Amino acid sequence: MFQTIGMLLISNIFMTYAWYGHLKSHQHSKIWVVILVSWAIAFFEYCFQVPANRLGIHYFTLPQLKILQEILTMTIFGAFAVIYMKVPLTKNFLYASICLVMAAFFIFKDNLHS
Repeated sequence: MFQTIGMLLISNIFMTYAWYGHLKSHQHSKIWVVILVSWAIAFFEYCFQVPANRLGIHYFTLPQLKILQEILTMTIFGAFAVIYMKVPLTKNFLYASICLVMAAFFIFKDNLHS
């Protein structure tokens, strides 16, 4: 279970940079260069994402895997936005986090009663 979470975390670091890193680091590059660089980075995302899901399905239901993925995605994205992209931290980050906590609660609540 922890190996799945760790691989999903690493996968999301690659994904976030592939999707959004070029907005800062390749602003003046040609779009085809940015696409190729992003695809190259995304390859490593998939190298962690696919095995994480194959392993994780033994511990989590499919909806649980998806919500776990979304929570990790937003956590990594939030850190990336604030630290790397210098987006100001606002109360909306808190509100979004509360929504993610509630999503996790509802998707995992059946496991709490077991």
